[in-house]
Formats: sequence, C-alpha cells, structure tokens
Amino acid sequence: MKNFFTPPNIITCVRILGTISLVFIEPFCAAFYVIWTICGVSDVLDGTVARMMKIESKFGARLDSIADIMFYLLMLYRVLPTLIVVLPHWIWIIVCAIALTRSAAYVTALIKYKRFASLHSYLNKLSGFMLFLVPYFISLSWFWIYCVVLCGIGLLSSIEELLIHLLSRHYQEGRQTIIGLKIGKKRARPKGNAAEKE
Repeated sequence: MKNFFTPPNIITCVRILGTISLVFIEPFCAAFYVIWTICGVSDVLDGTVARMMKIESKFGARLDSIADIMFYLLMLYRVLPTLIVVLPHWIWIIVCAIALTRSAAYVTALIKYKRFASLHSYLNKLSGFMLFLVPYFISLSWFWIYCVVLCGIGLLSSIEELLIHLLSRHYQEGRQTIIGLKIGKKRARPKGNAAEKE
C-alpha cells in the first residue's frame, strides 16, 4: 500500500475523483470548467512528478491509463450530446473509424500480451490534449475545423498504436512513436557446438 500513496498516484486519483464528480455537474457551467481544468492539469502533473521524483511505476502507468479512459467516457456522456448537435454528420464517420481502430489496438494487445495495454505515445498525448480542449472551443464558429484536425490526429495515433502492437514481439510500455521500431523476429539458432548439442 505504501507504493500506492505516492505523489503521482495521488494526483492521478484527484483526476479520477474529479471525473466522477463531473457526472453530476451541468456541462459548460463555471463549476464544470473548474473541475475539467483540474482534471487536465492533473493529467500533465502526475507523469511529470513521477519522472522528477524518479518513482515511475507500472502500477502508476496503469492507474493513469484507467483515469484517462474514465475521463474519455465522461466526455462521451457529458459533452458528446452537444457535439452531435453542433458538428456535421460526416465527421462521425471518422470518429467511428477512430473508435474501431483504437478497439482493434486494445484487442490486439490483449490477445498478444495477455494484458490491457495503452501506449503513451506522442500522437496519443497530442490527440488527448486536443480532445481535452474541446469544451473550451465548442462555442466558436471554427470549432468544426478544429474537430477535423483532431480527428485526423486521433486516427493517425490509433493506427500507429495498432501497428506497434502488431509489429512488436513484446509489449513496449515506454514506446512513444513507431519510428525506430524493430520488427520482432525469431532468434537465429546458435552456430557451432551449441547448435550441435541441441
């Protein structure tokens, strides 16, 4: 339990509690924006504090992923109804493609690594940050353009994560981009006496 109550994990738990509280608050009111902002700041702080204190852990990374998923589900519940009204219908085709690709990445990781896996890649972080900003821009006239850019980056990040899981032999928790990925290959049989002894 001592390893659970670390500053980064406590910050992540603040985001989880904030996300839960947003379920009961009217969207786009002052209180909503205050708690929404706290959740966003905590998402940046937990990883930063963990790296500064050199106490990064697998449990902390998983807790962060759980908090992220909860936050995205909350967004679907509280923000999506307004998005359906203000955004053009064709943009939801891209959103469905993102959801299917992201689901395929999760299922691939589950089958291949026997565990839930969500990479904290650069593109995932960028799309997550842009998604977080959606409520702040939702009333602007050029909001749909912002969403098109967001969807493009979201689709690229989903495809990248799926490809990383498909091409990697082992789960690479710290991988932040597909660039430089070495495709998993079977090890060559040892030569000489070692091969003869087998």
